[in-house]
Amino acid sequence: MSGIIGKKVGMTSIFDETGKNIPCTVIEAGPCVVTQVRSVETDGYAAVQLAYGDKKEKNTSAPLKGHFQKANTAPKRKLVEFKTFEDQKSLGDTVTVEIFAAGDFVDVVGTSKGKGFQGVVKRHGFGGVGMQTHGQHNRLRAPGSLGASSWPSRVFKGMRMAGQTGNVRVKVQNLEVVKVFAEQNLLVVKGSIPGAKGSFVIVDK
Repeated sequence: MSGIIGKKVGMTSIFDETGKNIPCTVIEAGPCVVTQVRSVETDGYAAVQLAYGDKKEKNTSAPLKGHFQKANTAPKRKLVEFKTFEDQKSLGDTVTVEIFAAGDFVDVVGTSKGKGFQGVVKRHGFGGVGMQTHGQHNRLRAPGSLGASSWPSRVFKGMRMAGQTGNVRVKVQNLEVVKVFAEQNLLVVKGSIPGAKGSFVIVDK
């Protein structure tokens, strides 16, 4: 499983050879530097650690400065480990968007947009007073009844209620790579991916 770290640029659309309009997401992927190679003998598992996004040295802790100096690279903002990397990598190697090709299918991991504290209508799709459920009466967007009375005298865990919405790790699987622009380090995938513009994403092959 090869992969790369990137940044969401935004969405666009591309016409294919049949004239069909395909909604796509543009990802600025890499170049990433190999900052650590884990082995079964030393660490108990095999993995390749990649780093992406330059970071000011004054904002980097001393242990991390030494970690990046071993790989002979500047401090980076994002560190991610990939297991079972296809090619053999060494410390200081560079991984670019060229590991992908048009027609590949990838999984993209990102952090969804945070929407703050939301009610049950927006968070869980409750119908409100027009589709009365859960014993509610005459209240437009209320959650209605939440639990029984004498038993169990509590609200069960996992009950769909109002609360924090978004700002969670989300994986979207099997997105097709439409185009690869190696010179600009851009990857164009079919469909949408989680996160705001400029947020970090992880692309798994």
